[in-house]
Amino acid sequence: MAIAFESLYSDIAGRCGKLTVGRKTIKTPALLPVINPHLNLVTPKEIRGMGVEAIITNAYIFSQSKQYREQALLEGLHKVLDFDGVIMTDSGSFQLSVYGQVSVSNIETLSFQRDIQSDIWVPLDIPTSPASDRKTTERELAITMERLAEARETFGPDAPLAGPVQGGIFPDLREEAGKAVADLGFPFCPVGAVVPLMEQYRYRDLVTVVMAAKRTLPRSACVHLFGAGHPSMFALTTAMGCDLFDSAAYALYAKEGRYMTTHGSYKLAELTELPCACGVCRTHSAEEIRSSPQRERLLALHNLHVTIAEIARIRQAIVDGTLWELVDERCRGHPQLLAGYRLLTSEAPALDRVDRVSKRRFFYRGDESCTRTEVIRYQEMLARFRPGENVLVAFDGGAREGFDEIYLFKPPFGPFPKELKETFPIGQSEIPEWDEAMVRQGCRGIRALADSHPESTITIGCSRRWESIVRQEVSGCGVLTE
Repeated sequence: MAIAFESLYSDIAGRCGKLTVGRKTIKTPALLPVINPHLNLVTPKEIRGMGVEAIITNAYIFSQSKQYREQALLEGLHKVLDFDGVIMTDSGSFQLSVYGQVSVSNIETLSFQRDIQSDIWVPLDIPTSPASDRKTTERELAITMERLAEARETFGPDAPLAGPVQGGIFPDLREEAGKAVADLGFPFCPVGAVVPLMEQYRYRDLVTVVMAAKRTLPRSACVHLFGAGHPSMFALTTAMGCDLFDSAAYALYAKEGRYMTTHGSYKLAELTELPCACGVCRTHSAEEIRSSPQRERLLALHNLHVTIAEIARIRQAIVDGTLWELVDERCRGHPQLLAGYRLLTSEAPALDRVDRVSKRRFFYRGDESCTRTEVIRYQEMLARFRPGENVLVAFDGGAREGFDEIYLFKPPFGPFPKELKETFPIGQSEIPEWDEAMVRQGCRGIRALADSHPESTITIGCSRRWESIVRQEVSGCGVLTE
C-alpha cells in the first residue's frame, strides 16, 4: 500500500496535487481534521459529508482505550469511525511531547497502526521542543532517525510510512533531517514539533524551520505540517510548500467559545453579528449560538466550514497563479504573520526555482511585493537581453534623440523593451502610483542590466522627483532629468 504524490499545478512553492495512498486519493492542499473517538463534537461521517477526504486520529489513544482498542483490532479503524476516506494515525508522539513518556515502543505502535488498518502510519518520533538546546535537539533527532530507519527495515519500502522531519529550531538540523528522511526513501514527510511556534505566534521561526526542511526534501515528497489548524496561516505555509495540515483547532476553539475567520478568531461572547455564509451562521444568530446547549458543536461546525473553505480558496489561487496575493491578504491580519510573510519574501531566490514562469497577474500590494519571485526572476532575466551600444531607460516613455535603443521602465521590475509590453509580468501587472520602494527595486533592475552588459552605455531619463533615488541605486549611469 505505497504512498505516491503528484503535483498538477504549482504557484510559489505551493502545489495542487494528488496524494495516492493505496487505492485512495486526496486532493492537496488538504486539511485532515483530528478525530478523538471520546470527544466527537462533529462525527467523521459528517466531516466526510463536507467533502473532507482524509482525517487523522491518534493510534496511542486507541491502543490505550478500553472502549475502542479491541473493536479497532477486530473491525478496523474505518468501520469504527464510519469513515471511508484516508485515515492517518499519529503514533503517540503528541502524548510523548506533553507527558514525557508513553507506554509503547516504536515497533509496537507501528504494528498496532497496521493491525487497525490505518492508511498512513507514523513512527514514534521525538517532537523536540523549540525551547530545547542544541545538544538535546541533536540527541533526540538521532533517536528519531534510528526509529525511522527501524520502521523502514521492519515493514519494508511499500509500507505506508510517514517520515517526520525534526530538528527543533536549528535550520541546519532540519536540513540534515530532511536529507536523512529523503535518503531513507520516505515519500510522505511531516514537519514536526512546530505547534509551540504557532501557539506563540512565532511565524518567523516557523518559516525558518519549514524552509530549512524543504531545502533538502525531494520535490516529489508530500509535506505535512503537523498541528497547523488555523485558516489564517494556511496560505503562508502552502506558499512554503506544505501540502497537508492537521489540527484539532476547530474543536478546541469551539470548547473555548472561539469563532474562527480567515483573518483571526473572535470570542463568541463579544460577537453581535456572524460574518460568515456557512449554514450555521445563516440559521443562527450570535445570541442563539451562545445560549444553545449545542453551542460547542455549532461552533465546531462553523470552524470546520471556514477552515475547509479556505483550503479550497488556496487550491483555486494556486491554479490561478494568485497565491502571492492571497498570502499578502491573509498575513496582514496579524503583525507576526506579516513578519513571517516578510521573511518568506527574502527566500524569493530559492522559491523562484520552483515557482511557475507565467501567471494571470501581478498586483502590487506594498513593499513586500518588491521582492516577490516574479520580480527576482525578471531582473535575473535582464542578463539575457541584447541592448544596443547606447541605451536610454525612459521613466516617462518619451523618445529622445541620440540613442540606439529606448527601454521603458515599470517598477518594481525595471527596464523593458517595448516588445515585452504585453507579456508577463510587465503587461499583466497592476501598479498603483509609484512609491519609493518600487522605484528603488526597479532601479536595481536597471543596475542588473548595466552590470550584465558592460559594453552598453545606459542612460536614465527620469523626473526630478526620482533623480536622487536613481543616482543612489544606479551610480555610474548617466541621468537626464526633465
